[in-house]
Amino acid sequence: MKPTLFISDLHLDASRPQTVELFRDFVAERCTHAAALYILGDLFEAWIGDDDDAELGRSVAASLAALQRQRVPVYFMAGNRDFLLGERFAAAAGMTLLPEASVIDLYGTPTLLLHGDTLCTDDVDYQAFRARMRSPASIAQLLALPLGERRQLAVQLRADSRTAQAGKLPQITDVNAEAVREAMRAHGVSRLIHGHTHRPAIHEVDLGNGESGWRIVLGDWYAQGSVLNVTADDLHLEGLYLH
Repeated sequence: MKPTLFISDLHLDASRPQTVELFRDFVAERCTHAAALYILGDLFEAWIGDDDDAELGRSVAASLAALQRQRVPVYFMAGNRDFLLGERFAAAAGMTLLPEASVIDLYGTPTLLLHGDTLCTDDVDYQAFRARMRSPASIAQLLALPLGERRQLAVQLRADSRTAQAGKLPQITDVNAEAVREAMRAHGVSRLIHGHTHRPAIHEVDLGNGESGWRIVLGDWYAQGSVLNVTADDLHLEGLYLH
C-alpha cells in the first residue's frame, strides 16, 4: 500500500543548500511512491510573494511539479513563514492549497490538519502579531512593496523573531492543551497533525467525557528532515538525515 506523507517546517533557504538537496532527494525518491504528499506550512524560511524571481522558488516548484506528472497529489497549507504563498506558485508547483484548518479522511479516520501556530495561545504577543500580519489589508500592503523592500523586511522579521523567541520560556512557545482539545472537539476529530513547534512527537489527548485522541507533531528540517508516514495499518514519524 502506498503511504501518505506529511512534512512541515522545512524552512528551505538558499543559505542551507544541504537541506534543499535533502528535500529534492526526498521528493524524487520517496514521494514518487506515495499516495499523496501534504506540506503543512513553512516550506520556505521566508516567502515574499509569488512574484519572487529567486532560483530557490523555481527549483522547488519544478521538483514538486514532477510529482503532478506522476499523478502524486501535493497539498499545501500556509505556515507563519510562507503565508504569502498563493495560487501562482501553487499552479507552477502543481499543488492544491488548503485552508488553515482542514479535515481529511485519512484511511477512514477523520484527521485535522493545522500548521500549529494557532494552538500556541499562551504566546499572546505572537498571536497579536499573527492577526495583524495575516489581515487582508496587511497582506495587500506587503505584496504592494517592491521586491527589494520585501527581501529586506523578511530579513528583519526573521531577526526580530529569533530575538523574541530567545526570551520566551519553552512552554510559552508550545501548544496550549486546552486549545488543542477545543480545536479537535470543534472539528469532531480524534486525530490532529501539525507542525510549527519543532517538537516531533505523538501525544495522547484527553478530549473529555471519557474520550481520547492523538496529536502528531511534525519536526523541522534544520538538523535533520522529519516525515510522518501513514498507511491504513501504520503511522510513524521518522528522521531523514542530512548528507
